[in-house]
Amino acid sequence: MSTTFTNPSPFPLGKPNDAYARYFEGQSYLAPLVGTDTVAVSNVTFEAGCTNHWHIHHKATQVLIAVGGRGYYQIEGEPVRQLRPGDVAVIPPETKHWHGASPDEPFSHLAVMVPQNGSSNEWLEPVDSKTYSELV
Repeated sequence: MSTTFTNPSPFPLGKPNDAYARYFEGQSYLAPLVGTDTVAVSNVTFEAGCTNHWHIHHKATQVLIAVGGRGYYQIEGEPVRQLRPGDVAVIPPETKHWHGASPDEPFSHLAVMVPQNGSSNEWLEPVDSKTYSELV
C-alpha cells in the first residue's frame, strides 16, 4: 500500500487483491463481507489510477454500490459513467464492462453478486490507457 493512501470507504479495506492482480492495472484491495450460496458482497477498493480489465460475468448480474471516493464504470458501447458515494450501477449478465478509480482519486464500491449454477467471469483486455487518462 502506498504511504499516502487512505481508505475512502467506511467498510474494511481488506487485503491486497493478489488473486486477481493480473486483471487490474494498479493496486486494488478486497474485503469479503458476505459469502453464502445465495449472495456474495465484497468491498473493493481501488487506489487512484487503478482499474480492472474489461470483463464479462456469465449467468450473473453484478450490482456496484459506490461507497467512497470517485470512480468510473463503462458498459461496452456506452459512455463512461462516473460513480460517487450513493450511486448504483447494475451490470446485466453477459455484458462486457470495466470499473475502477478515477486517475486522481481512490474509489470503493460494494460488489454484489448472486451466484448461479454455471456462472463465471471472463477476463479480457485492459482499459485503453489514452481514453482512461482523459477522464480527470
